[in-house]
Parts: sequence; C-alpha cells; structure tokens
Amino acid sequence: MKKITLLITALLFIQIISPTRTEAVTEPEPPSIHSEAAVVLEAHTGQVLYSKNKDVQMYPASLTKIATAIYAIEHGDLDETVTVSKRAYETGGSSVFLEEGDEATLRQLVEGLLLNSANDAGVAIAEHLSGSVEQFSDDLNTYLKEEVGVKNTHFQNPHGLFDPEHRTTAEDMAKITQYAQGNETFQQIYGMEVLEWDGQKWDATLYTHHLLMREDPYEGVIGGKTGFVPQSGFTLATSAVRGDTGLIVITMNSSSKDRSYEDTKKLLDYGFKHYETSMFKPEEEFHDLKKEYELPEKVPYTHLIGEKVEKNIENNRMVISYDDDTEIKSIKLKEVKKEESTEQSSDVEEASWKDYWPFFIFPRRLWVTELFGEIK
Repeated sequence: MKKITLLITALLFIQIISPTRTEAVTEPEPPSIHSEAAVVLEAHTGQVLYSKNKDVQMYPASLTKIATAIYAIEHGDLDETVTVSKRAYETGGSSVFLEEGDEATLRQLVEGLLLNSANDAGVAIAEHLSGSVEQFSDDLNTYLKEEVGVKNTHFQNPHGLFDPEHRTTAEDMAKITQYAQGNETFQQIYGMEVLEWDGQKWDATLYTHHLLMREDPYEGVIGGKTGFVPQSGFTLATSAVRGDTGLIVITMNSSSKDRSYEDTKKLLDYGFKHYETSMFKPEEEFHDLKKEYELPEKVPYTHLIGEKVEKNIENNRMVISYDDDTEIKSIKLKEVKKEESTEQSSDVEEASWKDYWPFFIFPRRLWVTELFGEIK
C-alpha cells in the first residue's frame, strides 16, 4: 500500500513541476481544386490564407484589365473625352464595338473595360494616357512595381490578349486587386452588374460576365473579373465580404469555366468557414509603451476562428500570434524620439549668497556705491 501511495505522489509531483504543454494550432484541411494556381487573400490585412503555385508566372488573360482600370482611374481624368483610334477599333476579342473616330469619356471606357471586358476600350485608354500601347505597358509595369509593390508581373498590353511575355502570378494578381479595391471609384465600377451603354453608333444593356454576381449569386460577392484566352485557360478574380472579413480569390489556368467557378466557391467557403478578421487597438492594450513606441491606432488581423490569440512586443516589433507561438502578423514599431533637455548657457552668472555678504557688514552708503556707482 505504501508503494502505491509513493507512486501516486511521485506522479502528481512530476505533473506539477512539468511545464504546461500548449496545444498546436489545428490547421483546417485545404480544399482540393483543379486550377493550376490559386490564392485566397484577406483584403483588409493582406494575409494569404490559402495558396497553390502562388509564385508561378502564368498568363492572366483579361484579369489584366483590373490593373489597367486602376491605373486609368489614378492617372487620368475620368471626365476627359477620348477619341478612338484605328488600332483600338481593329483590336480583336470582346469589345464594346468602338469605331474609329468615336468619342467616349475615360469613365465610359473603364466601365466597358471591366464590365464587358472590352479589349478595344483597353487600347483606347492606353493610347489616351500614354500615347501608345507600348508606352502604356512600360508605364503600367513601373506603376505596378513601385506603387502596388508586385514583383513577378510584366504586362505587354492593357487587355491581356496573348503575348508570351505577358505574365503575372496568382499572388501578384490578388495584391493588384486588393490595391485597386482601396479606390472607391474602382470598387463602384468593379461591382457593377448592369450598365446602360450609350455609344455613338449603338446603345445596349451590358451585363457582368461574372456568374457569381448574377446568374449564380454567391453570398457577399462585391466584384469580379473573368478572363480567357486558349493559352491561359480560364482565369477568375472574385471579391466577397462577410462581416469584417473580405476575401479575394484568384484562380488561374482552369481547364473549363465551370471548374474555375467550382474552385472559386470552394475557396470562398474555405476562407469564410475557417477565418475571421478582428481589429486590435494597440494603444489600449499597450498603453504604458506609448512613451517608447509610436503605436498604430488600429491593426486588423485575420485568424482561425476559435483559436486563442496573443499580442506581444518583441525586439521593436508588435507580434500577433496563436497560443503555440505561430505568428499571424508582425509589425515593426517606430521608437519615439526622446528630446534631450539642453540647458541654455547665459553670460550672466546666477548670483549666490556669497556675492552679497559684503552688504551685511558694510554701511548702507557703500551698498549704493557698489550697486549704482558713486553718488555725487
């Protein structure tokens, strides 16, 4: 009996002194998709929640028009009149049937570009903004690299018709879409389902080509762009919001249109089922550190639903992580510049009591002489 008691005591002692084990974060099972490359990116935080071949360069087809549209909105006057050239008129593929000499506002052309995937509108925009398609491509590539911050994208035209050098990646395309959505005008046009086209030669009602926005609506979808050329397969960009979580899904090189939508719905389901976006206010939680660091007002972060999250300051960085130390987000903090107190030197030295001791032992007449000079 004594042996049993000692054994139980020893086991209890070991349990007490042993460190508590932290449960590892349970990663959700990612969906199986047919598309050759794909990315799920949270729009508010930029966090990649799922990826497949995200850095492999591929042909984007008409997803290119997302980049052309945001460039035009940021660098052009949407109320300006654009005259359609012969080159724009002769551009093949999907169009809004512009003819040489037609006039339209830049806004109309951007709307036709995004809603009806109009290649002719893309060329008209490029020539209006940069003088030629070639110069526009150079300007666009510089903009995407320096302003948007993508690294693996090189576009040869404004519309995405096939060129062997016209390439991007699923991750870059998601980042371009995220950047573009930050512009209110872009988001308004990107989310259009119907457009009454008032052309010089013809009028029509245009409908978005994106099925999840109309024919097969998916809850929360706020915009999208389709793409296809034989060399690229089917490409698809889709944006959706539920609550505080915004997802951007890019699928590239699907073998059929149906599979591109099937993959997109799977990835949207995956993102909304397993992740949520929360807002963290560092000044409230790290109030005492305001004297040492410049703390951001708000920090959105996307995390697995139901998992405990920790926030810490480590080596001048604010780190948000799961309970098992798996990092979710890290932000470099700026140290507060401490002003050094400098004493201003003065030519007049402060007098001490020793300077006045003669006044207490000499007659008053000498005080006056000392302070004001000889009285005559």
